[in-house]
Amino acid sequence: MIVGHIGARKGSKGVPGKNFRMLQGKPLIDWSLDQLLNNRRIDAVVVSTDDEQIYHHARAKNTVDIGLRPAELCTDTAAKWPVWQHSLAAVEAKIGEVSIFVDLDCTAPLRWDSDVDAALDQFIAQRPDMLMSCCTARKNPYFNLLETDPEGRLHVSKPLGHLVVARQKAPVVYEHAGGTYVLNPAYLKSASSLFEGRVLPYIMPPERCADIDSELDFKIVSLLMAEQEASANR
Repeated sequence: MIVGHIGARKGSKGVPGKNFRMLQGKPLIDWSLDQLLNNRRIDAVVVSTDDEQIYHHARAKNTVDIGLRPAELCTDTAAKWPVWQHSLAAVEAKIGEVSIFVDLDCTAPLRWDSDVDAALDQFIAQRPDMLMSCCTARKNPYFNLLETDPEGRLHVSKPLGHLVVARQKAPVVYEHAGGTYVLNPAYLKSASSLFEGRVLPYIMPPERCADIDSELDFKIVSLLMAEQEASANR
């Protein structure tokens, strides 16, 4: 039993109402929700939300009804992990034991349908506790990310025993691109945070990892989606 999950809290300071805001012809949430609903490998889909409009919208698409999210999971500081744990417990109470839990961030609409399948394939092949989408970081703490010392002088954040003079010579670091997560439900139930177990990266290109957290992000993603649509119609 593979369950797909979307978390969509009502409040957003950066982009008010962003999860249900129209983007290229449909609500932002639907770019991710439809990927789960249309994937033949996903057996059931659940949406965790405190927004009644999103709740009824998701139920109309035949998602599993787990009610509205509890108040303690609706604050600005509420973490993903307890939201996932609540959703898993609620959906298992409805449909039975879950074998794989897949979460898609609804603020990452540039993800391809094939990314969901590729992440599932990697998870099944490697059997980690969790797989999370990442991309190679544009900035590198061994090369061009800096900190100041007590005297205010700049230094590389993670100095090595030798000077790194080019980004290509620095160790590879990844940016957490919160678009796609695949989890072992047993790990989700037993752990208290993301990185307690064997967590592996699912590598995506940076152009598919944009996350909407501001009005500028929304404009950039909208432009990129319009460009992709125009290219596909040529």
